[in-house]
Amino acid sequence: MFKTLIILLLVITTFLPLTAIEAVEVKDLYEASVTINSRNTAERANALKKALSLVMVKVGGEKSVLENEIIKDGIKNHQLYLHQYRYQLESTPESDSTLATPLQNKQLFLIASFNEDKINQLFQQVSLPIWGRLRPQILLWLVNENGLNRTIISSSTDTELPSIVNDFSVQRGLPIMMPLMDLTDATRIELSDIWGRFEEPVSAVSSRYSPEAIVVMRMSDSSLLPAKSPDNVDDERKDCGLLCDKKMLNEKNYILDWSILSWNQQGDKKNFSQQYQGSEKSTLLKQGLNDISTLLYQYYALTTTSNNDFTIEVANVDSLSTYVDIFDFLTDLSSVKSVTLLKAEGTSRRFNLQLLGSSEAFVASLALNTQLKQLIDPLARYETMSVNNETSETPAPIFYWNN
Repeated sequence: MFKTLIILLLVITTFLPLTAIEAVEVKDLYEASVTINSRNTAERANALKKALSLVMVKVGGEKSVLENEIIKDGIKNHQLYLHQYRYQLESTPESDSTLATPLQNKQLFLIASFNEDKINQLFQQVSLPIWGRLRPQILLWLVNENGLNRTIISSSTDTELPSIVNDFSVQRGLPIMMPLMDLTDATRIELSDIWGRFEEPVSAVSSRYSPEAIVVMRMSDSSLLPAKSPDNVDDERKDCGLLCDKKMLNEKNYILDWSILSWNQQGDKKNFSQQYQGSEKSTLLKQGLNDISTLLYQYYALTTTSNNDFTIEVANVDSLSTYVDIFDFLTDLSSVKSVTLLKAEGTSRRFNLQLLGSSEAFVASLALNTQLKQLIDPLARYETMSVNNETSETPAPIFYWNN
């Protein structure tokens, strides 16, 4: 009886919808973990520089931030930004194809955290955009094609691909999840729908994960490769010689392409796609993830070159504690430099925000949160001062606070 009850509960929970949010707060944005061989001073200094480099990329959103000379100097003087560090010994599987069960190897890691305010000030000093803590949740559908066989890669598939995705997600601070491919997914989606990148069925099955963006990625060693005639192959082998001929016979080529099928924040923007060809799956996958990250970063990052005043109104402030929560929430946003209360009337509070970037980037990033939701009210007005000191009115964005 007890065993039957357990099985029934498992079946029921399989069909329950997942509760997920459209955005994730990256809590360890200013922290990084790197491997280290020993605890001596020289190795620790190198590891701390590497950790700070990883943090700079996470905060800046692009590897190109490391090309800035002032950022380079900041990494050299890592001790000025260091908050604390610690060592951690972890077990890692040792790769050996002859063993049925991988050996466990001990690896030492250095985990370092850095001062958020100082790093943000450094980015402002060199006018580099900052990507805040609140970041879009990405759902990645990855199909791997080997010859005539195609497989949907889930978060638990026994290949290196999910680990690469997870490591990239951690290192770049971009929340990426892969489908469970449990009974619910398997009964609601056909592999051909994903391979064909059909938006309607893919979006329907993806809704249980509530992603901000849906990405379909295809990896292939066969059908996506350009067709090559036997005559062309013979010509290439003739030109390459014996050694090159052996290399061509042994080297396997792959095509990887990706498309953003759905992006809640893109409005009228087109869907994006990219394709790559190479001999290593891991390299192609990392390149695709990097380009996706860069694309999203360009939309959500906040340019530090401008200080813009932006006024918003929160309509349902019904207590002092609610007001304090809203004020603290706005103050903690990485896109906001300062917050000033302009007016209190009934349950409405009007705030002036001094932004580190444009109001468009602020609204785009704020749309990712679940606590402060915008309501467009064309009748709303707030006062602004014109050049000739005459008072005028313009539409005010109104938000509602969710406790």
